[in-house]
Formats: sequence, C-alpha cells, structure tokens
Amino acid sequence: MSKIIISGFADEISSDFDKQLEVVRELGMDHISLRSADGKGIADYTAEEFAEKLLPRLDEAQVKISSMGSPIGKIPVDSEEDFEKQKKQLEEICKMCKLSGCRYIRMFSFYIPKDEDPDDYKDQVIAKLKEFEAIARKYEVVLLHENEKDIYGDIARRCKVIFDEIPSPYLKAAFDFANFVQCKEDTKECWEMLKEHVVYIHIKDAVYTDNENVLCGTGDGKIEQLLKQAICDEGYEGFLTLEPHLVRFDTLASLETESTENIIKENKAKDGAEGYSMQYHALLDILNRIGLEK
Repeated sequence: MSKIIISGFADEISSDFDKQLEVVRELGMDHISLRSADGKGIADYTAEEFAEKLLPRLDEAQVKISSMGSPIGKIPVDSEEDFEKQKKQLEEICKMCKLSGCRYIRMFSFYIPKDEDPDDYKDQVIAKLKEFEAIARKYEVVLLHENEKDIYGDIARRCKVIFDEIPSPYLKAAFDFANFVQCKEDTKECWEMLKEHVVYIHIKDAVYTDNENVLCGTGDGKIEQLLKQAICDEGYEGFLTLEPHLVRFDTLASLETESTENIIKENKAKDGAEGYSMQYHALLDILNRIGLEK
C-alpha cells in the first residue's frame, strides 16, 4: 500500500472545513481532494485567501492535497465570458498548487449544447483545452481530465481524442468508474482505451439500471476487477480518491447543472461523515481482497 494513497473529496463530509479535516484524520487518512471549504468552491478562492484561510489548517491537521477539485472546464463550450473567467481562476489554482505542494488539478472538457452532437465541437474543445494546458505548463502542474457526464469527454472514445490531440505531460486522465457507467459505457473497455493516460483514479460506483450511485464495489463499475488489474498487474501507483455520492451533501447542488440528473436518489447513510467512512472501509475491503493491506 505504500505506493497507493487513499484520498477523497472531503466536502462530502461537511461544508465545514474543520469538520472535513477532523473526520479524515479520525479515519487515518492524510490526503484530501480540495473541492470546497467552508461552503466556498476552490475556484472562488484567490491564492492569497487560500494561503491565509486554508493552508494553515491543513498544516495543523497534517493533511496534504492530492488534487484541487476544480470546476475548470465545467462550463458551456460556447460561453466566452465563462472561459475567460476560468482562465483567471486556473491561474490562481495553479498558484495554490505551488503553495501547497499539490501536483494535480481536476478539470473537464466543456458542456455541449443540448441535443447537439459533441463530435461537432471537437475543434472548439481542443482549442480551449490547449489554452488551459498552456497555463498548467507554465506552473508545471498536471490537469486531470475527468470523464464527467454531458461534457465533450464523457465517453472513452472522445477522452482518447483529447489525449491524442494534446499529447502533454500536463494533461492526463482522472478515471471515474461511475461516470462511465452513467454514460452506458463498459468500464473495462474504457480502461483499456485510456490506461496509458490515467494517473489518478476516482472511487465512485453506479448502476446501469437508473444511474444511481452506490457503495463502491456494489455497482457496475467493475471497480475490484479493474483495481486488481491496474495495481497488481499493471503497476498503477498514486491516488485512489473517494467520491462516495452516498448522501446529499451540502455542496452537491452547486455541482449540478440543469442537464445533470440527480443521481443520489436517497441517503444511504445518516450523514456525510458516515457515508465517507462507508466508502473508505469498502475500498479497504476491496484492496484487502486483491492482496493489498492498509
């Protein structure tokens, strides 16, 4: 387990940053993916605010950041106003990475207009992603493209287009099992197509029947099978980042758009802390079964 580090989107525990850090440390974890803190998304912080308000608390709790869970690229592809705003936000997040020693920034490849063919927007998407990549390159930070539903790169084939068109050490893949399931993709086929680009893995599961998120290992994501292959057979090293989606956590509404179906239909735990703990222990059980021990 020394080369596998478990992290997680700790804002699913609570919007309160101190509570996030408290629960993470109680579980024995020492990394988080920082998506929001004190009810404010990471992209809405400046680097100066991050250094003043968040970094000292991370240091005190002895917690490091595995990735900045940013919303960069989670905007309409044809919104130039949003794009210009996000380029400025990305600069600030890159500065936060340099301050904290974080290597990775999670991002997306733009929402496509409803009922239109995403393939028709390839050139526009690639041109904008190249601008994001140039900013990351300047700071030597790695952008992690997440295969989010309803964006250009929501299916494996288009994810591969992105990496083929922008072959860069500063643009890599975050592999999300549940999101592929919710796009009716086979995660095994997705892994085979994208594994050479994957440097980060999200631990989130879902079922094909109604797209609902479920405890990791109990859905259609083939998480145990693919983690065994990735870690034991192919030598994957790095982060496994919990994204439970088992409870309607405080900041969920801010992550959803009109085109995103609510996939947490009912709470599967009494609160965010319990849901986070359930996901953590379910992942540990999977790792134990494939021959790894925490």
